[in-house]
Amino acid sequence: MLGTLVEASLDKLKLRREILRERSRIDENSRRDRARAIRETLLDQPWVQMAGLVAAYWSIGAEPSTHGLVFALWKHGTTVILPVLRSDGDLDWAVYDGPDSLAPGPFGIMEPVDTRRGVDTIRTAALVIVPALAVDRSTGTRLGRGGGSYDRALARVGPNVPTVALLHEGELIDGVPAEPHDRPVRYAALPSGLFVTGVTELS
Repeated sequence: MLGTLVEASLDKLKLRREILRERSRIDENSRRDRARAIRETLLDQPWVQMAGLVAAYWSIGAEPSTHGLVFALWKHGTTVILPVLRSDGDLDWAVYDGPDSLAPGPFGIMEPVDTRRGVDTIRTAALVIVPALAVDRSTGTRLGRGGGSYDRALARVGPNVPTVALLHEGELIDGVPAEPHDRPVRYAALPSGLFVTGVTELS
């Protein structure tokens, strides 16, 4: 059992390196176009339009940009909560209230300056949007950056709440290595469209 877990962990490290290398090759114009396509796809979904409270994140680096998506949801009247990284690696949550409501947090990631609402706030979200480096198309297994913060957060999300990972093309794949703590996502949003994974429930 231990050997299997070690092998999965090493496989994840290799896959992370490969994906991060590919992401670093995407030029700025392509990133902007891809982010726009993902944003439009999600905003067209009735269950996105009807979500009163959305847990999202503020993208960094070569991740598919969420800045326009978060802003559009907020302008639509949706309450958007964004993560605030705690010292123990867990995610607290605070309300986004426009671009001026953000300030740099740990590692330079922008976070809301609003009152922290607690780690359990994500339980009240009608939609959860999370970052990922890859998603397994048949199991919904999500490859993160290895910190485990989003796995903890996703463990608090109810089985009927849509969970969506944002990806670049080529990152919805077969055979993402899985460990016991990994939490699946139900959807993968790519520039080419929205895809349903094989997961049937989250908890």
